[in-house]
Amino acid sequence: MPKAPQGAASARAEPRTANLALQGGGSHGAFTWGVLDALLEDGRIRFEGASGTSAGAMNAVVLAHGLARAHADGLRGQPANEAARAALARFWDGVGLLGSFAAGLPLPAAQAMASWVAQWFSPAQANPLGINPLRRLLEREVDFGLLTHGQAMKVFVTATNVRTGRGEIFSGPRLSADAVMASACLPTVFQAVRIEGEHYWDGGYSGNPAIYPLIYATRSADVILVQINPVEAPFTPGASAQEIMERVNEITFNAPLLAEFRAIEFVTRLLDEGRLDPQRYKRVLLHRVDGGAALAGFGGASKTRADPAFVRRLFELGRTAGQHWLAAHFHDLGVISSVEKMSQDSVPPPPRNVP
Repeated sequence: MPKAPQGAASARAEPRTANLALQGGGSHGAFTWGVLDALLEDGRIRFEGASGTSAGAMNAVVLAHGLARAHADGLRGQPANEAARAALARFWDGVGLLGSFAAGLPLPAAQAMASWVAQWFSPAQANPLGINPLRRLLEREVDFGLLTHGQAMKVFVTATNVRTGRGEIFSGPRLSADAVMASACLPTVFQAVRIEGEHYWDGGYSGNPAIYPLIYATRSADVILVQINPVEAPFTPGASAQEIMERVNEITFNAPLLAEFRAIEFVTRLLDEGRLDPQRYKRVLLHRVDGGAALAGFGGASKTRADPAFVRRLFELGRTAGQHWLAAHFHDLGVISSVEKMSQDSVPPPPRNVP
């Protein structure tokens, strides 16, 4: 007898509900696409909410819009999941198409040129019209009116207020293409995005991604983090200037997340000790699909590389990681946090030289 497809077989199991926390990291967000594809194909997890930053915000809104469109068309369950998979594939195929236009120069030359421009010109000087093809792709694929009024899942997008230096969450009626582009606005590359009289930069400086909206605005206790910035990385005193800056960026963009993890662990410990009222404080169960090790071999500079072959390679790595996590940790959902065990279950890193 032919073997049933993985998604069809898994969908017969009782589904569980969880939230998603999706990190940013440029084109490395294609890894997250692969993870989401594996989770949607499996079919056993329903998503109540998603918090995302930068590329994670884009994955969150495309996923939520795919589900909202499917629900508007009368689809539920696995057919809705398949529609969301198709939506994510269209978006990232579009990213790859945009990346193919930038693939004319060899990668080292393109990176050197981008570094030179960033050093000597502000974004307003280098791109006075603020042209960003990614915004047009996002607006083509996502109907924000449908997304903000749909009931498929809640979405929370983090951007950093330039004036206050604080993270701000955009959700519900405030969720827009502007908010997502603000969340992905690296200040050395793009002009700050103006929303309601304030200017915003990349959300990674203040929450990559922010966990607290999932704690306060959803009922599910489980949070599945898809992490694409490595927490730990080898370093030598003889590192090049580029390697130093790459590591500085990794540390900077992980710092807010690690602070939230420490706060969650502190509250959990107090709950375990009976020192906090469980009726007032929510017990959060943390889980992680860790792409840091799998992506470290590509180097931080590859976050600006988005040619179709590279995007597809990252997608496949993400699918493998998602399937691996499901096999190891699906049954932890609703029971225990599995973050502590992830170090034993990490996905092997790819070869350093990638075609």
